[in-house]
Amino acid sequence: MSNPAPIGVFDSGIGGLTVVHEIMRQLPHESIVYFGDTARVPYGNKGPETVQRYSREIADFLESQGVKAIVIACNTATAHALPMLRAERALPVIGVVEPGARAAVAASRSGAIGVIGTLGTVKSGAYDRAIHALRPDARVAGQACPLFVPLVEEGWTDRAATRLVADEYLEPLVHEHVDTLVLGCTHYPLLKPLLHELLGPTVRLIDSAEETAAETARVLRDRGLEAPAGAVPVHRFFCSDEPSRFLALGQRFLGRAIDRVESHPLG
Repeated sequence: MSNPAPIGVFDSGIGGLTVVHEIMRQLPHESIVYFGDTARVPYGNKGPETVQRYSREIADFLESQGVKAIVIACNTATAHALPMLRAERALPVIGVVEPGARAAVAASRSGAIGVIGTLGTVKSGAYDRAIHALRPDARVAGQACPLFVPLVEEGWTDRAATRLVADEYLEPLVHEHVDTLVLGCTHYPLLKPLLHELLGPTVRLIDSAEETAAETARVLRDRGLEAPAGAVPVHRFFCSDEPSRFLALGQRFLGRAIDRVESHPLG
């Protein structure tokens, strides 16, 4: 049993392309329709009801494109909108929090787990709940890192300024002696070399993009939705604002050139 329809992936902007990169790597025969809500980014400082409304609009659009599954490649949207979308949709909806939490629990030796993300993701407590559901005795330390997103989008992944900001953000987590750190924002994988350097080899970094792609593969396999063997994938990219910035920055996150981005305003 197979299904050649595309996977729908959405994010508040371009960071979700790190998830797309991993899906392309792990599932090379799958087609993808990506939507970045660039007109309304960021989601991290918006209220839950607003994020839910935006997520519903995007899910409606992706379903209109004939997708067979939806991946919420945004930690804030996963935290606020995943249960709602799962209740409303017949097709599978996959978020980034649960896969990251499972990987963190499996990796942690001491149960001291750090989570870095946007203010909205950290305040939601989504990772705390997901981790404690798997390991009730875990000690979860959350840290909002709002400056990481603009620094990554500027390409400042190894500048002195970024190092100073990262030192400031990570200091409370070092004080908590975490042995595992969840990168709870899709921009943060681009900072992995710097975070590895600052935290040292004893702290395991959990990349939610890698874990979410693996979860997507499992869901498609379990539901008989995998693309046929040898299928030639077709990838389409949409954004809700003028696409020039998406085109300029997208390659940095995707790891490959994007030839075309289509504009589709919402709201």
